[in-house]
This record gives sequence, C-alpha cells and structure tokens, in this order.
Amino acid sequence: MAPSDPTSRAHAAAARARGAGHAPVRVTETDAALIGRSVADPESFARIFDRHWPAIHRFCTARAGAAGEDVAAETFRVAFDRRGRYEAVHADAGPWLHGIALNLLRRHFRSAGRAARALARTDVAPAPDHADDALGRVEAEALGPRLAAALGAIPEADRDALLLHAWAGLTYEEVARATGVPVGTVRSRIHRARQRLRAHIPTGEDPR
Repeated sequence: MAPSDPTSRAHAAAARARGAGHAPVRVTETDAALIGRSVADPESFARIFDRHWPAIHRFCTARAGAAGEDVAAETFRVAFDRRGRYEAVHADAGPWLHGIALNLLRRHFRSAGRAARALARTDVAPAPDHADDALGRVEAEALGPRLAAALGAIPEADRDALLLHAWAGLTYEEVARATGVPVGTVRSRIHRARQRLRAHIPTGEDPR
C-alpha cells in the first residue's frame, strides 16, 4: 500500500489488527529522520504509520468509538501532508501525531453536536442522545455518568490535557508538544482538571 494514500493504508491496518495481534515494530531509525527522508522519499513515511498507528487508533477509538477509526486515518493523512514542516529536533513523532488527532477529534465532536441540534430542530425524529460538543458519547459511556458529567463541565483545554496524559499516556512534556503550550501550562491544566474530578470520585480512587 503506497504511503501517498495513508487513509486507505490506515483502514487496511485496522482490518488486520482486528483479525490478529499487532506485531511490535523494530525501531532502528528516529521518527525525525524518517519524516525528513520522506519529503523526498514518500515511502519512508510508511514506517511512521507502522510505528504509531496502534497508539493513535487506540486513542481515537477510545474517545469516539467506531468513528475514531476514520479520525485516526485522517490523522496520518494530515501528518503526511504536513511532513515537510516537522521539527526535526523532536526524535519522537508521537506527540505531534496526538496533537493532530486531538484537533480532528475536537472537530468531530463539534460537528456531531451541531448535527444533533439541527436534527432536534426539525421535529422529524428525536434528537440523538449525544454528549456535549467536545465529549463524545463513547467516551462518556466509558467514563461513567458521574465522571462524564464532571469532565463535561471542565474547560476543553484542561480536559484534553488530562485525557492525553491519562488515556494516551503522554508525559507532561509530550502533552505540551501535542497542544502547543508550555509545560507549566499543561501542569496547571491537569491540576485543575484533577481537582474538579476529585469531587466526583470515591475516596481512594485516583482520577489521574
């Protein structure tokens, strides 16, 4: 599959992953080196896809369910188109890819929210039971009603920082790269989000 069509490649990978476990990818060259080389040799970008598809797919589907597969595929299409602007100082492309995925998820949730409100105004059918514009239904179900309600009340930037850290496993420094803000801002956002959540979690449980 040619990397010039990363969306098709992504869907093919998802189909393979459903049928069998994903074999670990042996890392022999940094992401930055591969991305730099892929500007002249697009085939090189296929290895970026192979390395990072499982994590991006997992993050997107955890937040958006089946729709997350399309979001993950679009993440690699956008990344491929932007590869010439990648900052080579960063050896690991994971935070960069998560940042792209995060923006696409925000767009997805907002679009779904607008569609739900438009349907409600038509009186043709009842409005879907959709979460707010930035918190998907699948995500809300996974969190449970109390935590979903708490997260829904948290400012979007704080919530996204927390989910990148807790769900995607990014460090504070990597969340900073993904969201384009200083590490100190990330620490503040995650701290605020945790404080808001602690009021909704039984004693002894960690909201992360």
